Amino acid sequence: KMGRQYIGIEQMDYIHDLPEARIKKVITGEQGGISEAVGWKGGGDFVYLELAAWNQKWVERIREAKTKEEMLDLWKRITDEGQSDYYAKNHKISVFLSWKINFHTIDEHAQAFADLSIPDQKKFLLDCLNMNHLYINYSEIEDKDYAISVEDMKLNKDFYYEARN
Repeated sequence: KMGRQYIGIEQMDYIHDLPEARIKKVITGEQGGISEAVGWKGGGDFVYLELAAWNQKWVERIREAKTKEEMLDLWKRITDEGQSDYYAKNHKISVFLSWKINFHTIDEHAQAFADLSIPDQKKFLLDCLNMNHLYINYSEIEDKDYAISVEDMKLNKDFYYEARN
């Protein structure tokens, strides 16, 4: 309404219910706030983008798991992908584990993990993830391990170039 450009950031799941809905109302000319004072008639547009999830995908899988079998499968996949040189050489790495994880003892504790309650298994697996890698950093989007599409790389570069001007 005041002719400003801005970047809005929202981390909660209600992005479509509140912020997006409010922006759409402003674009269509709603007359709340300072509309009358600035002679607002509507207009404008917005772009909605999401960050490229990395470990966040694992957080969601862990939170959605409901059975011990699902949890044991996640344990196996996370520990195999996080520690195996063979896996790293033959597949794209899909999980970054915390530096606190001792891979030399991971297999020794598989039964202890299996014996935990599902909420404790979830807590343990979440604690194993490196939370600094929930999303892919812009500075790393060209790293082939992340498999960012050419279109997404171009969109990011265009966005950040435009944001600086």
